[in-house]
Amino acid sequence: MMYGVLYQPSRPWRHLYKTARWQRLREHQLATEPLCRMCLVTEDVTAAEVADHVIPHKGDDELFHDASNLQSLCKHHHDSAKQMIEHGKSVVTYGVDGYPIELG
Repeated sequence: MMYGVLYQPSRPWRHLYKTARWQRLREHQLATEPLCRMCLVTEDVTAAEVADHVIPHKGDDELFHDASNLQSLCKHHHDSAKQMIEHGKSVVTYGVDGYPIELG
């Protein structure tokens, strides 16, 4: 049996992202912090598309819905740098002054 992108047996909490409660929280996060937090580190102004959990919730309902555990990210940073950080890798970018900046 093939599973869709939103359902993965290893991540049974995926249904939480479809709830009205999450949609309201997501919209509030993106309205409050409309720019990508990681892009701003390098003074790049990029609209955020993802309300990201700073600390991975892994199905913990309280952590999932904790507004203080959210940050706004662009899809690029969410799908690349944030994933690397969560897997224990160091992510370095460079500021406008040319000096390295470690993300995460």
